[in-house]
Amino acid sequence: MGCPMPDASEHDAPVRPIHRVLGYAVHVYTATGAVWAFLTAVAIFQDRYALAFLWMTVAVFVDSTDGVLARWVRIGRSAPRIDGRKLDDIVDYLNYTFLPVVMIWHADWLPQPAWLWTAFPLVASLMAFSNVGAKEDDEGFFVGFPSYWNVFAFYTAFGIRHAGPHVVLAVMLVLSVASALPIRFVYPSKAPRWRPLFVVGAVLWMIACLAILTTYPAVPPWLGWASFIYPAMYIVLSIYLDVSCRAGAPPTR
Repeated sequence: MGCPMPDASEHDAPVRPIHRVLGYAVHVYTATGAVWAFLTAVAIFQDRYALAFLWMTVAVFVDSTDGVLARWVRIGRSAPRIDGRKLDDIVDYLNYTFLPVVMIWHADWLPQPAWLWTAFPLVASLMAFSNVGAKEDDEGFFVGFPSYWNVFAFYTAFGIRHAGPHVVLAVMLVLSVASALPIRFVYPSKAPRWRPLFVVGAVLWMIACLAILTTYPAVPPWLGWASFIYPAMYIVLSIYLDVSCRAGAPPTR
């Protein structure tokens, strides 16, 4: 069943001042991502990586909730002078790509010349953010690896780095290439099927990650493995849904 279309009188009705205030307040809420990015940077250069991940988590929470608020206040009408998508992309690049890569470089988890290797995810992610076809909102997918470099940094800190810098580099390069490939990953809040599974799973995963941060550096191995269940499920189900949706399977929310 399609969504009801607003009538002309609703669309043409003047925007009340309170709605304008709420609209621009949501834009400010999104823009606080730059604040969490700054605090992340400070923590990184103080070698307080657990705190840096905590600020990254706050940024993820803001990014996960501002879209709901934007739709609630009809931000396109209430605060039209600010390009919300551009604002969102700026803070997302800072928090999802730039600072996680800075952390990986600062912590010496890459082989030398580390500065050269960081160019791959930085440039690949920037091209992905600039790709107008990177998000298929209607179908519920990202095209290419969706720049989850904060997740990569997290698992590098608590696991991958122990395998050596060349393994970290190999995974980084594979993900950088994947960002330009025509493979699709599920957009959790807009998944074509099993949306509650993706959303609830993401919430539980974030709780597990916070538990890991509270136990750092003595992280129980079982907790680390348990936290990896959701990312593994996300990858497997993304591949399955991509293949089945391309084959024309009907969506089942």
